[in-house]
Amino acid sequence: MFKGVLIDKQDGNYSATISDIDEAMLPEGDVTIDVHYSSINYKDALAITGQSPVVRRFPMVPGIDLVGTVSSTTHGDYQTGDQVILNGWGVGEKHWGGLAQKARVNGDWLVRLPKSLQPKEAMAIGTAGYTAMLCILALERNGITPDKGDILVTGASGGVGSVTIAILAKLGYSVIALSGKAEAESAFLTELGAAEIIPSEELAQPGKPLAKERWIGVVDVVGSHVLANACASTHYGGVVTACGLAGGMDFPATVAPFILRGVSLVGIDSVMCPKEIRQQAWDRLEQDLDLSKLSHIAEEVGLSEVIETADNLLARKIRGRRIVDVNR
Repeated sequence: MFKGVLIDKQDGNYSATISDIDEAMLPEGDVTIDVHYSSINYKDALAITGQSPVVRRFPMVPGIDLVGTVSSTTHGDYQTGDQVILNGWGVGEKHWGGLAQKARVNGDWLVRLPKSLQPKEAMAIGTAGYTAMLCILALERNGITPDKGDILVTGASGGVGSVTIAILAKLGYSVIALSGKAEAESAFLTELGAAEIIPSEELAQPGKPLAKERWIGVVDVVGSHVLANACASTHYGGVVTACGLAGGMDFPATVAPFILRGVSLVGIDSVMCPKEIRQQAWDRLEQDLDLSKLSHIAEEVGLSEVIETADNLLARKIRGRRIVDVNR
């Protein structure tokens, strides 16, 4: 038996509880993992609370992130004792995820824990930080270097935003942080490396097809009017990366920024991203993230606190990341 968060739906009644789970219930997979840490992301919070139909099968252990040690394997790439990371691939939605003391998964979904990272640090980064690095890699591939201009980071005090700012600052970029709590989070965002902080209200309402050019690149987690206005204020030849929908799935924009300023809109998918790009992202995180900043970004909770934390995350009462020690 092991402990985990178990989501179920019986006779239309949706529930999420901390439960004792029989190991025989673990799903199919060629790698079994003793989980050390998981985390709570926006998607996990939606799954736990049932506020969005994230979970596709019941019962389900949520948690799109995990880091742990291989306890048994028939996969050729891994041996017992290897430390591994998993992000995405539908875990916590269609396949049992990381918010439990054990997991069994497809070994093709795993990447190795970089040598200089501790398991707790890996989950302080988690899917949020891995997604942040995917966005930064996209900016780099499209020629956006620190000398080209400012980078706008939306949802700046959240998981993706906070890690993005820390990485960009270390790489020498000038970062403009957009936050719904600009005044309250000013010290936090400045500590991470933001050069300027602006309130979300500046971009949250319907805007013009083209606006004053303000930044050369964007990392957006919000969507909706914020993404549309971010595109409208991007410099000629700039690049906008879109990786989230915290503000809505709609995109009320025009083609003007793309055909008149040559702006590129690049979609970032962290869930089904190919393994070689995942490993590249984690290797770059090991190299380009100032790990001392993680103490400002992430706080630890125990498994017993997960359900309350999910509620607080959706109520926007949490900044940065929440690591989950599944063994307490």
